[in-house]
Amino acid sequence: MPTYVYEVLDADGNPGERFEVVQLMSDDPLTKHPESGQAVRRVFVPFHVAGKHAPMKTDRNLADDKKLGKLGFTKYEKSGDGTYEKVVGDGPKTIKR
Repeated sequence: MPTYVYEVLDADGNPGERFEVVQLMSDDPLTKHPESGQAVRRVFVPFHVAGKHAPMKTDRNLADDKKLGKLGFTKYEKSGDGTYEKVVGDGPKTIKR
């Protein structure tokens, strides 16, 4: 069931507090606050789709060395003064600056 966002309408018509309600899509929109009885209106908010390139998934992939290698990246870590050693991926074993 979807979650809908509603906004309380103050006496002067200005928007007030927002709250969420889980409703069936076939249910009529609320006209009154379920607790206070104040007038409300449904607020349309953009939805979020967590797809292939969603930030959380990207962060998980970057934190996992095996996944980085599968994705075709090479990762180096600093091992000394100006020296970097390969952790995963193709490329030279070490890089010196």
